[in-house]
Amino acid sequence: MVRWAMDTPVSAPDYGRSLQGLGINLIVSNVDRAIHFATEVLGASVFFRTDVFAAMKLHGADFMFHIPASYKGNELYGTLVADAPRGVGVELRCYHVDPDWAEANARRLGYTVLAGSIDKPHGLRECMLLDDDGFVWIPSRHLPKAS
Repeated sequence: MVRWAMDTPVSAPDYGRSLQGLGINLIVSNVDRAIHFATEVLGASVFFRTDVFAAMKLHGADFMFHIPASYKGNELYGTLVADAPRGVGVELRCYHVDPDWAEANARRLGYTVLAGSIDKPHGLRECMLLDDDGFVWIPSRHLPKAS
């Protein structure tokens, strides 16, 4: 099943050529659950999806979800055993996503809140949320400059 979130679909090669900067591909256990977390907790949008893949956008940044089966033929596939931890040691920082709003969504939907929203000394208000695959998402917003 292929679903587009736009009126005019683009080809896979055209989409690939449009990507810039840092690309993030997350290997997840379930595309639907990953999309649920990203859209309902963080406010991301789905650009394109199939049953094994989703291209996502958050404030203009692109990221993708893949299930291990979509990596067949890829050199990484052999490392994607079913019980391997996914998100250990990775922080996914979502700038311009209100941490209080995201934290409330995560709590309401039963996701794990590792750290509640707090103003940090590095000039951001942020929280730490855990998705179903163990990825740590950190929604944050800039704090006003001190007078």
